[in-house]
Amino acid sequence: MARFTEPQQKYPASPGKRLFARIIDSILPLGGAVALAVPLLSDARDHISDRIEAIEHAGVNETVWLIDGTTGGYLAMVLGVFLGVGLLFEVLPVALWGTTLGKAMLGLRVLDMERQEPPSFGRAINRWLVYNLLSLVLVGIVNMILAVRDQPWRQGWHDKAAHTFVAGGSGPPASPDPVGPAQ
Repeated sequence: MARFTEPQQKYPASPGKRLFARIIDSILPLGGAVALAVPLLSDARDHISDRIEAIEHAGVNETVWLIDGTTGGYLAMVLGVFLGVGLLFEVLPVALWGTTLGKAMLGLRVLDMERQEPPSFGRAINRWLVYNLLSLVLVGIVNMILAVRDQPWRQGWHDKAAHTFVAGGSGPPASPDPVGPAQ
């Protein structure tokens, strides 16, 4: 692992820049998913209403599930667009160039911890999958807080899982201890 004293060392990006880059990078996948979900929402609502009316008309007592074969297909399409756009605009650029649209706008790069180069495709997809899975179970906020508090590399769990960090600083990060780290 590279040390902060090596001349070619890249330094961790500030938490504020990372957060702003993540917001920018989230716009395209979320926008694509919302663009597909909005027209499907009325179809799903109509499907559920029709099911309820059919059951009431038949005079039977039956449970109507919000996610069934029809609405589950709609959900799968929306998730597919979100994941596909995420792969296209995050995993591929990180693996090829070490950056995404948001990170490039802010001068940040995702780098492999050891080689200080863009991560391999496998590490880029691992990083992206861990981030999105944690976000799905609402642990993503904890992940972001831990990334801000992690010293000295400011790594979230997704960075640790892929052995990457986001570079962008112009110098070594400030040490929380004025004396410096123990040797």
